Amino acid sequence: MRPITAMLASMLLFAPPAMAQESSEPKVNQLIVFGQDSCPQSTDDTITVCARKDESERYRIPEPLREHVSPQNEAWNNKVRAYETVSRTGTMSCSPVGAGGWTGCAGKLINDAYAEKKIDPGIKFGQMIADERAKRLSTIDADAAETQARVEVVEDQMEARRKAEEAKADKDPNDANAPAPPKN
Repeated sequence: MRPITAMLASMLLFAPPAMAQESSEPKVNQLIVFGQDSCPQSTDDTITVCARKDESERYRIPEPLREHVSPQNEAWNNKVRAYETVSRTGTMSCSPVGAGGWTGCAGKLINDAYAEKKIDPGIKFGQMIADERAKRLSTIDADAAETQARVEVVEDQMEARRKAEEAKADKDPNDANAPAPPKN
């Protein structure tokens, strides 16, 4: 029975840090809409960003995939460049062969990402997300002022009630609800 109790205690001990790691950052939903289709509204916990394309693009193959890539269409220069990297091993090569061959993989991934980004300059989700966040942040001051005004009204009402109760207690000392004076 003791091992189970110890196990439960250790689970409870280590659970709060794991729960504290949850992010309050809203999720981002990135969509591509076509023609006059409506973009879903953002919610409190989700930022929805829509990239709009022409209606004529709806059922077409995406632009990056339209070109037919085959050995017959590849330039001679690219074939030679591929042969230059065939035996390249070692540091900064992004190869499983040789000591430090893995070190060039991060650079290769970064270069590939930039190349992919250049393919479709019409969709800039990063900028669209930043604009949506700025739009949300622009209403925070107004929302905070409105909330503060409501809180102040409630505080004023509570203070008025407290003063009224004090005045009533001062006015009627023989009130049965009032505490009895201490006896000497």
